[in-house]
Amino acid sequence: MGAITREFANNLIERAGPVRPNSKPIIINGDMAVAQRATSVSSHNAVAYTTVDRFKTVCETGTYTVIQESLSSGAAYLAGFKNALRLDTTTAEATAGSAGEQTTVEQRIEGQNLQAFKKGTSSAEKYTLAFWVKASKTGSNLQVNLRDGDNSRQIGGTYSISSADTWEHKVINYAADTTGAFGDDNGASLTIEWFLDGGSNYSGGAVPTAWEASSNADRNVTNFDLAGSTSNDWAITGVQLEVGEYSSTTLPPFQFESFGDNLARCQRYFYNHVDRRVSVGQSDDNMIIGKGGFNSSAQFEATVHFPVTMRTAPTLELGSGSNYFKLFVSNTSHQFDDFAVHADQNNAISLYKAGFSGTQGDAGNLTINNASAYVHFGCEL
Repeated sequence: MGAITREFANNLIERAGPVRPNSKPIIINGDMAVAQRATSVSSHNAVAYTTVDRFKTVCETGTYTVIQESLSSGAAYLAGFKNALRLDTTTAEATAGSAGEQTTVEQRIEGQNLQAFKKGTSSAEKYTLAFWVKASKTGSNLQVNLRDGDNSRQIGGTYSISSADTWEHKVINYAADTTGAFGDDNGASLTIEWFLDGGSNYSGGAVPTAWEASSNADRNVTNFDLAGSTSNDWAITGVQLEVGEYSSTTLPPFQFESFGDNLARCQRYFYNHVDRRVSVGQSDDNMIIGKGGFNSSAQFEATVHFPVTMRTAPTLELGSGSNYFKLFVSNTSHQFDDFAVHADQNNAISLYKAGFSGTQGDAGNLTINNASAYVHFGCEL
């Protein structure tokens, strides 16, 4: 076979589309497919990860139901997206209760996943953010900010909701930044922030079209007022962040991952180990937390190995209560309210419960004993 001509090679590249420097999408769970914690959370007025993994809901103005919405029609559905993250206003707040309140949706990204932007160097690259959005009302100049947590810098971009209750695709370009490199580590270097409502602390300035020092006044110049009415809702899916400047016609296609690959990337930050509330068809007794044994006559210890290496040694998040857990060992059942961490690292954790009377070396199973019990491990950014 003869050598491939340059013209033929260029044709292949053109057909394949733009070449990405990253083998995996920078945004994790951009298609909103993974929701380990829940598919719906009501009465949300807090700062927390609620439903869709990797997307933090900062809800301080108003109260919301946060939903992993299933899509069955519309332009986003036709583009391949079957799920979205939606905020429904359930308690309105016409004016923010305090100047510092805000309602935003965020994704925070590790610095070591952002090195392709070459931020802080003379070769710094531009950013392109794209997403599908739908809202119950129209609005202009809604703001999406990129916030550099390593160097306290930010830049803003805007989009509009042209038609209510209609999925629209948005592409926003951001300038390169030759000042301040992202840390090459597992810290939260970049936050993407969709601003939906806020108090006076977040207004009065101008949308920063170039990178600048952090300024709250420039983060929400035109307020969408999502909390203003219980008729309001806002939804998003298909989020992608690309290295370089693209338009709607040159944008690389969304990188769909298998559900398993997507889940594994989410489990680096949050691992739902045992949770009857979101697991169908299992009894409490069948949901084993871990196997272990008595390391003394009064203490049982069990080890949990994580399916992926987590970002850091995680925190145990426990749904506990009266007799929520059970230990079965040597044909004897022990019920108790909670347990604690004995030793932890980012690939496994050792759990223990003291106060029993057992035989050192006897093995057994640690299980849940109540439909409301759960065992989660979290190390979110």
